[in-house]
Amino acid sequence: MRITTLVRKLLAVTQLFVTGVQIGPSGLIARVRPRWRKPRCSQCGRQAPCYDHRPARLWRHLSLGKMRIWLRYGPRRVRCPACGVKVEKVPWAEPGSGFTLAFEELCAYLAQITDQTSVTRLLGIDWRTVGVIVRRVVERRLDPDRLEGVRNIGIDEFSYRKRHRYLTVVVDHDRKRVIWAGPGRSGKTLEGFFVELGPERSQQLENVTMDMSAGYLAVVRERVPEVEIVFDRFHVQRLASDAVDKVRRDLVREAGDAELVKTIKGSRWPLLKKKRNLTDDQQLQLSEIEKQHKPFYRAYLLKESLAEVLENRRASQAREDLEQWLSWASRSRLKPFVKAARTIRKHKEGVLAYIGLRLTNGLLEGLNNKIRVIARRAYGFHSPEALMGMVFLCCGGITLAPPLP
Repeated sequence: MRITTLVRKLLAVTQLFVTGVQIGPSGLIARVRPRWRKPRCSQCGRQAPCYDHRPARLWRHLSLGKMRIWLRYGPRRVRCPACGVKVEKVPWAEPGSGFTLAFEELCAYLAQITDQTSVTRLLGIDWRTVGVIVRRVVERRLDPDRLEGVRNIGIDEFSYRKRHRYLTVVVDHDRKRVIWAGPGRSGKTLEGFFVELGPERSQQLENVTMDMSAGYLAVVRERVPEVEIVFDRFHVQRLASDAVDKVRRDLVREAGDAELVKTIKGSRWPLLKKKRNLTDDQQLQLSEIEKQHKPFYRAYLLKESLAEVLENRRASQAREDLEQWLSWASRSRLKPFVKAARTIRKHKEGVLAYIGLRLTNGLLEGLNNKIRVIARRAYGFHSPEALMGMVFLCCGGITLAPPLP
């Protein structure tokens, strides 16, 4: 077997000829050329007449043990009738890349399963180069039809850096993957999603889960007024939990009895837990609160009652129960709960929509935790584009396998 044939088999790249091989300090350099004779435009892929020749350059390929492998070729430029003068297409790499497709696939696969610093050490490339390769692989592998047939979506924001740096993330509840992301958390950011989705596909939306963000809500109602808006159950319950905690902190500041202050201060976690999950000691602690401070115990009962309302599966009964809860909270003489009741009453229909549909942002919260792990193992991201590339790579339905035997 000739050495050129052996090297071509080792490269495992179709549509190329190996014309020569040399070994130097930088590793094994294989001189190659495309299998097709007539050059093709790198932008549209059509055959086009040759314009001129560029100097020979190198592409980094998968290493063979400790030996690096490079592909060497002097690409031609073509005069494409549609695209103008472009560098020709080569079968082993993307236009403008210094790495072969196989190398980029391996880099992206490693970025899915470990941190970027480890990828740089394994492959011997720069930290920022990993991000560039990831974005290129995402552009190549991300499903172009991910916005087709979307019926149920969830919208939430993710904080990726201090000083209010956010991403707006949209997920498909049915396919359980991220389908869109954009920098910021305003209504203007979400507008970008609906612009990309288009009027026709927007009209196919049936349900949208979200929190009570005024910016998101205004855009959804303007763009898809017929869609069913479902306010996330856990955000609704959080209003009550935050109200309980606010009552607790206010009581600690106002209480003059040292024994009462001690009881209230240590009650935060029992108050936030579900009643059925309380330990014996925590139940005893709540009993003491009931005896010593009735209004504080009333705050706990309000929180638990709201959770019971949301557990109801009968829409008519849930509406009646929610009205009773709102009336009770408004008359409770607990300012945090009066404020929470006012917020829930304003968004009552979206809260009740959960009862029938049982849709929540639980999927988004799970994906947010995964995104947080991605950001933590990279020790943060300086640009939203770098994080968005990793979000789509790990949460956008892209499946990669290492290009190894």
